Amino acid sequence: MAGRIGLTDITPTVAGGRYPAKAVVGRPIDVGATVFREGHDAVAANVVFQPAPVAGRPRARAQRSSLNIMTPGVPGTDHFSATVTPDAPGMWNLVIEAWSDPLETWRHAVEVKIAAGQNADELANDLEVGARLLEKIARRPRNPLAPTLKTAIAALRNTGYSVADRVAPALEPSTWQALRADPIRELVTRSAPQQIWVDRPLAEFASWYEFFPRSVGAIVDDAGRPVRHGTFADAVTALPRIAAMDFDVVYLPPIHPIGEVNRKGRNNSVDCEPGDVGSPWAIGSAAGGHDAIHPELGTIDDFDAFVTAAREQGLEVALDLALQCAPDHPWVREHPEWFTTRPDGSIAYAENPPKKYQDIYPLNFDNDPAGLYAEVLRVVQYWISHGVTIFRVDNPHTKPINFWEWLIAKVHTENPEVIFLAEAFTKPAMMHELGRVGFTQSYTYFTWRTGKDEIADYGVELVEAADYMRPNFFVNTPDILHASLQYGGPAMFAIRAVLASTLSPLWGVYSGYELFEHVAVRPGSEEYLDSEKYQLRPRDFDHPAGGTLEPFIGQLNRIRREHPALQQMKGLWFHEISSPNLLCYSRRDQQTGDTILVVVSLVSEGTQWGETNLFLPALGYDWGETFIVHDLVGGGLYVWGERNTVILDPSKQAAHIFAVRRP
Repeated sequence: MAGRIGLTDITPTVAGGRYPAKAVVGRPIDVGATVFREGHDAVAANVVFQPAPVAGRPRARAQRSSLNIMTPGVPGTDHFSATVTPDAPGMWNLVIEAWSDPLETWRHAVEVKIAAGQNADELANDLEVGARLLEKIARRPRNPLAPTLKTAIAALRNTGYSVADRVAPALEPSTWQALRADPIRELVTRSAPQQIWVDRPLAEFASWYEFFPRSVGAIVDDAGRPVRHGTFADAVTALPRIAAMDFDVVYLPPIHPIGEVNRKGRNNSVDCEPGDVGSPWAIGSAAGGHDAIHPELGTIDDFDAFVTAAREQGLEVALDLALQCAPDHPWVREHPEWFTTRPDGSIAYAENPPKKYQDIYPLNFDNDPAGLYAEVLRVVQYWISHGVTIFRVDNPHTKPINFWEWLIAKVHTENPEVIFLAEAFTKPAMMHELGRVGFTQSYTYFTWRTGKDEIADYGVELVEAADYMRPNFFVNTPDILHASLQYGGPAMFAIRAVLASTLSPLWGVYSGYELFEHVAVRPGSEEYLDSEKYQLRPRDFDHPAGGTLEPFIGQLNRIRREHPALQQMKGLWFHEISSPNLLCYSRRDQQTGDTILVVVSLVSEGTQWGETNLFLPALGYDWGETFIVHDLVGGGLYVWGERNTVILDPSKQAAHIFAVRRP
């Protein structure tokens, strides 16, 4: 049913208000609405933004002590806008209040009639209406404006003054500004509350580093067979190197006991030989399940010490949440109803044709949802109690959507700081829906976007979804080694790092990327040869035989930290550049004005040349203006305008990352 005042097109909103929009603490939220009414009387609107009430807790205070008046947009559009800034994580309610504005209606009428030459007699009623409106405001308790308003009221009723002098005190700029801050609101029409989930800043801006603790400090023989298994104590020694590259998050694959039954051998072989360590994603054995530590990694005390050491290095620990089981997981014996039984009586193992995972049983969430839901919640809460507040969720698209909506909401009730990353490479509709139902971040198709047009199109798509889906651009993963990295050489590793770290505020690197690991198990495959998923892979980062990308990765992360433009998804603009092998785009933070302009080569060989055709308003400049660009990668200051010549030799410098400023 329509309200007394027309109120539509409220933003941000997700799926018509079915799901909360996303925001982070301290970052302004752009709020918009269309407000209108019959006739010619003025309308206005304000925003009420406050934490949502939580059952059993005192109602939180409103964020503002006065009305957050919305600003009208271009005349004729009926659009109003405002910004609000949350100061705490959790669920917030946003309500738009639209109302008839008698003060503005009066001001407009009086100014128009005076301009038309109407005299005091013709304006008598208008002047009296103004006096009565001001009296209404002056009667408000403890109104500091009351003396000023009394003077304005007397002037409006003083027939000895000219019309201009009678109106002037009421329309004096400082008086009018005070009146607009606390106006008369009539026929107030309120929107339904729009929910906004507010995360801590790390949910929107972070650099992730993935590594296997079992490989740190490990020793293997010449045939690649394990001699010594890495431990959490060993893994602590890797943290200073990761912190030196200015990463924020260290992500660990599953750290739980690994199944013995159907354990996979090296390179995903179905033949497991003595000493093969198996896949960490085949969770569970006689040593325990999802709430246990793999015995060769250490104890829960060792894990706690690792988390503490990471924090001391400025790093947070993300843990893999893989809801699946090895055949010898305790749940298989204790809760067979949590799995799918095939006609022959056996439990179905996981398949993603043509891939088979004989060492993994998927969970069935439909046979005993109450029991399984409660157990998963218990597991998550257990790891939260041990300092884990970030979970990278394995294959969430293979579990019910309503389960994730329930689980994330339950966790956030007590722990709003927890971050969930969806590792879902699947149909776009599912990926987007996972973002809507509550996942904090999402893996994306970035790894497979290598062409100029497809990168730009995908970037635009993700910006349009930024109110609910935060993309995390991983350059590689333990089971995704893109062909561009297999054959592009070290320059391509630098190119993809630039793209990931500057196109998205969230990006990730799997260990070995900095060493240019690029050999696939076979032609046409994206699996690594001697994949770390199935065997120990100790690496010599101190004396890399093929060189290292560590300094450049650290440089990229420091640039990101120093520039707000790179810390949010919005503000991305793709500019024209003549070469098909060069991509040009900018990022701009509207709050600070910080602007970054990137020109990156998309090919790893040969000198690339192109001429830009920059859309200057996206950079904060008018057409015809010039500005200074500072190359943050190679150094150097240049004066640029709309058209500029760019030359890149990717073997020497993969990209220009320019900080843009006025002369």
